[in-house]
Amino acid sequence: MSNRSSESGACCSPLARAPLTEDWAGDLARMFKALGDPVRLRLLSLIASHAGGEACVCDISASFDLSQPTISHHLKVLRSAGLLDCERRGTWVYYWVIPSALQQLSAVLLTEGGPVVPSEACTATEVPA
Repeated sequence: MSNRSSESGACCSPLARAPLTEDWAGDLARMFKALGDPVRLRLLSLIASHAGGEACVCDISASFDLSQPTISHHLKVLRSAGLLDCERRGTWVYYWVIPSALQQLSAVLLTEGGPVVPSEACTATEVPA
């Protein structure tokens, strides 16, 4: 993943304000593609919301009806996209979200007027049939 700094403005320019460079669009596309899978999106959410902001793979595996190799594959995709980092501690691997990656994804989608107000879809209590 390319190194972006907020000083250049590239990581903080909303789509409506300035066109993306080819490299920057490629980096963002890899991150969005990684999040396009429901399992990976849930994994990211579980890790980000876990106490202390990091989670052992042993803590999150039970949340899925998937084999350990499949979970490891999804975690590898998230790491390759620059969304997660990890560290081995004994026999377990601990994962955490890279905050700057989430900031880049959210910053590029901001509208000129500031934060987007949640739609009814975000506040709905029932899933439409």
